[in-house]
Amino acid sequence: MLKRIDHVNVVVNDLKAATDFFSRLGFFIQHQGNLEGPWISSIVNLENVRASYVQLSLDRSGSNLELIEFQNPRSPSRGTESTSIPNQLGIRHIAFEVDDIDALVDRLRMEGIVFFGEIQTYPATGKKLVYCYGPDGIILEFAQYRGA
Repeated sequence: MLKRIDHVNVVVNDLKAATDFFSRLGFFIQHQGNLEGPWISSIVNLENVRASYVQLSLDRSGSNLELIEFQNPRSPSRGTESTSIPNQLGIRHIAFEVDDIDALVDRLRMEGIVFFGEIQTYPATGKKLVYCYGPDGIILEFAQYRGA
């Protein structure tokens, strides 16, 4: 039986820039390292893998965000923006609960982050939410629950 989500893995083009971005959101580095050799090539079914990763966490719960940059083989470019649109099949976004969505959005806008639109309220629950793009077109959702 499954016990918990261990991590969500996101392949990025610039590991340092992506790590810096998520660090500004409050993540801290749990561990980082390099991956290479037959064992990792076998796991991901790619030849001669050489990659670097950073495992990030918001707390000690064990559910983590893992960023990975492949040096070999290089990751293909994203192609068109349509691969990062909210209704594309597959994993679409990472959602984070926040305490003060207005303050976070204001701060990120001052850092140059562009949001899909204004903060909206989901009528059924009163949850406030907004989407933006993070590094490499990763769609991020920030949500504040009623009373938070």
